[in-house]
Amino acid sequence: MAYKERHNWATDLWLRFVIWREHHIKEKTFLIMLSLVVGVLCGVAAQLLKFLIHWIAGILTSHFSSTTENYLNLVYPVVGIILTVLFVKYVVKDNISHGVTKVLYAISRRKSRLKKRNMYASLISSSITIGFGGSVGAEGPIVYTGAAIGSNIGQAFRLSPKVLMILVGCGAAAGIAGIFRAPIAGMLFTLEVLMIDLTGLTVMPLLVSSITGATVAYILEGYNAEFFFSQSEPFITSRIPWTILLGVICGLMSYYFTKVMFLMESTFKKIKQQWARIVLGGAMIAILVFVFPPLYGEGYGTINHLLDGDVGSVVNGTFFYVDRYNVWFLVLFIAAVTMMKAFATSATNGAGGVGGTFAPSLFVGALTGFLFAFIVNNLDLGITLSQKNFTLMGMAGVMSGVMHAPLMAIFLTAEMTGGYQLFLPLLIVSTLAYFTIQYFTPYSIYTMRLAKAGDLLTHQKDKAVLTMLKIDNVIEKDFCEVHPEMSLKEMVDVISVSNRNLFPVTDSEGYLKGVVLLDDIRNIMFRTDLYRKMHVSRFMAAVPDVIELDMRMDKVMEIFDKTHAWNLPVVDKGKYIGFVSKSKIFNSYRKVLRHFCDD
Repeated sequence: MAYKERHNWATDLWLRFVIWREHHIKEKTFLIMLSLVVGVLCGVAAQLLKFLIHWIAGILTSHFSSTTENYLNLVYPVVGIILTVLFVKYVVKDNISHGVTKVLYAISRRKSRLKKRNMYASLISSSITIGFGGSVGAEGPIVYTGAAIGSNIGQAFRLSPKVLMILVGCGAAAGIAGIFRAPIAGMLFTLEVLMIDLTGLTVMPLLVSSITGATVAYILEGYNAEFFFSQSEPFITSRIPWTILLGVICGLMSYYFTKVMFLMESTFKKIKQQWARIVLGGAMIAILVFVFPPLYGEGYGTINHLLDGDVGSVVNGTFFYVDRYNVWFLVLFIAAVTMMKAFATSATNGAGGVGGTFAPSLFVGALTGFLFAFIVNNLDLGITLSQKNFTLMGMAGVMSGVMHAPLMAIFLTAEMTGGYQLFLPLLIVSTLAYFTIQYFTPYSIYTMRLAKAGDLLTHQKDKAVLTMLKIDNVIEKDFCEVHPEMSLKEMVDVISVSNRNLFPVTDSEGYLKGVVLLDDIRNIMFRTDLYRKMHVSRFMAAVPDVIELDMRMDKVMEIFDKTHAWNLPVVDKGKYIGFVSKSKIFNSYRKVLRHFCDD
């Protein structure tokens, strides 16, 4: 009883504060204040995630040998997946995979509302998955965590869905900025990947959160870049043709990575038993990590080796280890690691691990760029390419293609390596990679799932508003039902108590059979001699088309355009639910559009 009284007292006090805020602090001012708080919390969450991953991995791999194979690589990833599955199943009790996709869905379909458990669930589960060797990244989970922090803070203050969407973007931006120490990239991630528009209302909160998240990272980690890179070889204009070629190759590699991920995802979805998914995915990731140790975890160590020019370290810890390597053996080994990364990532997630594709795309890009320059340099073409520079360009190129976010890829690569002097080649490679993959698919690895289901919110206002509209909210149910066996007299009695001129005809089980239009029976409805002779089945008409209850709003509008109707019935597996009118949709559309676009 005492606890309940304290709880009620605290709730009442909080409600009073929320009401006081609504009357004394303007929403725009309060949004800036909250974006600062979100930035701090997400910056701390990002650092905590990095610490847990490195701490777990350090404990498990500190005794590993660099000159011989490490058989524990066959065990660690499987243990990590099992622990993650148990945590998600018995503690979280929710599906938290594909974090960025879940955030996009929340923005488009759930009014930017995320559950409280999402503020910690992805953080803990991905720490276990990656620390034990799961071949995924921490950036997707930190985006999910940051977005959940922003959403729940906004919900606590009873803010509108429009403001919640901005706070979700602030959390995601701060998470990326905090984990990479890259504030500009954090903001661009929100604009390009989460597709939140840059308006007068959104620009300042996003900037504040991104800068705050990065500042927290700088305070806790220092001012060193995420990857060590020193440009010892300047980029010269004669290398632009090779840069162009790398951009196209990165675009093709992005498409390969995306295609493999979705093929593997669909394969794992077909396996209904969870234990079977764990066995299959666990076996795949264990074998791949054992044969190719660079696939362990995020793979950032391998990227640092390549940026430092230490090529031989890529083969450390394998049974391929020797003192001197044949050049073409290194080419084959690195190529195999590059191609297997997509399988390792999808196997980790498919088995039940939790992680994102941010780090894998950087990893694949780094190896692609390095391999390109390494092969050219060993073909005796009379030209020497900087392997470090092209490694950096490859990172930006593949990330641009996989994420469909060229600006974010450019600034993220520059910010986390300090490679600002390579801005022009980064721009060339990222842009060409993006245009190359656009030829094959218009959607990123995050948005493809939602686009197929019609749940994707885009920068196109018309599509965005239609996505936010729900069929449930525009159904009208005040139509009087009639039945085929009813007489004209009974029909007239129904008309006398209805304020509609349209009447759905249903059978005894509620299935829609047709419709009666008042205009069609106006000439006979006052003929009393026909009251007992004529029945509804004689004068009811067929409907031009029907709308299914789970139909997307853009499809609904296509049906209205095709039939030229103003009212169409809504059915659920044939059973009558109600009617949707074009005027009702237009009114709701205008209301959402004003709300969605209001700065």
